[in-house]
Amino acid sequence: MSDVSGTQAVRMGMTLETFIMEGMLGSPAATGVFTSLLNQISFAAKLVTSQVRRAGLANVLGYTGEVNVQGEQVMKLDELANETLVTTLGRRGHCAAIASEELDQIHHITNDKRARYVVMFDPLDGSSNIDVNISIGTIFGVMRRSDDGDVTEADFLKPGRELAAAGYVIYGSSTMLVLSTGREKGVHGFTYDPTVGEFFLSHENIRTPKKGSTFSINEGNASRWEEPVKRWSDWIKGDNKAEGRPYGGRYVGTLVADAHRTLLKGGIFAYPADKKSPEGKLRLLYEANPFAFLFEASGGMATNGTDRILDIQPTKLHQRTALVLGSQEDVATFSQFMRKERVS
Repeated sequence: MSDVSGTQAVRMGMTLETFIMEGMLGSPAATGVFTSLLNQISFAAKLVTSQVRRAGLANVLGYTGEVNVQGEQVMKLDELANETLVTTLGRRGHCAAIASEELDQIHHITNDKRARYVVMFDPLDGSSNIDVNISIGTIFGVMRRSDDGDVTEADFLKPGRELAAAGYVIYGSSTMLVLSTGREKGVHGFTYDPTVGEFFLSHENIRTPKKGSTFSINEGNASRWEEPVKRWSDWIKGDNKAEGRPYGGRYVGTLVADAHRTLLKGGIFAYPADKKSPEGKLRLLYEANPFAFLFEASGGMATNGTDRILDIQPTKLHQRTALVLGSQEDVATFSQFMRKERVS
């Protein structure tokens, strides 16, 4: 992340809406539709952060008693966040359909051909941490729909490299929205100021360090890991001062929180496939692709252990994958272990 100095200090008073608008003005062919859609997502984030902040007082903690398509118990706040995003994206007529981790099928919003985009999202990542007041978040990706016919699942089942934008909102000690509209546009963070109701540019041009000093993985799954993952885990915790090891262990259990730290500080986040989840556990469309898009735009890497996440061709809406994110050198080392090019 660049230092807050010079011209950036002047830009610190820039709102997200103005930042997005300036991007539109810099594109001669822009119609304002994409800009308006991104502003709708940021408005939904404001509504959700309000819901999160008063969750304990508004009787929206705990489970609904329902089970979602993922086979997971639905939290009340999950359901509320999902409804908020669906309703907000249904306005203005720019989004044709959405796909949500909480819904079995895609949700059609309009058949108007002027609605050029589809949006996929995890409305509230980290559900198991809601009731214990640990950081949670919203993850989203925006894809341009096909030009012909009505929207179908095929409009969502495209490799992540075709995303038009991706981002996340983290609801922590402050609320922060992180957004990218492509590698050449970079990754930028905006912090919410509740006193004025606006997101302000706070982290301009985020760059993930090429090498970090921390690793993030659920070691409770160690008995189910494949041997290459076990060897990598032993290696990264081994003592080698010249190589900067051992790395420090950092694991929250909310993807948004762990990935956010890794994006800013460097290092590696890994959720590999294992005996219990041989295809991986995280969702390709709603979690892996948006974060892979962001990490590559910030100079980092994202793989399933061997292959680039953004090159995976999805075959179903709720497809799962292994996910490894982080600094280039750290992710490359993990991949070497997975390819058995390294054993120690």
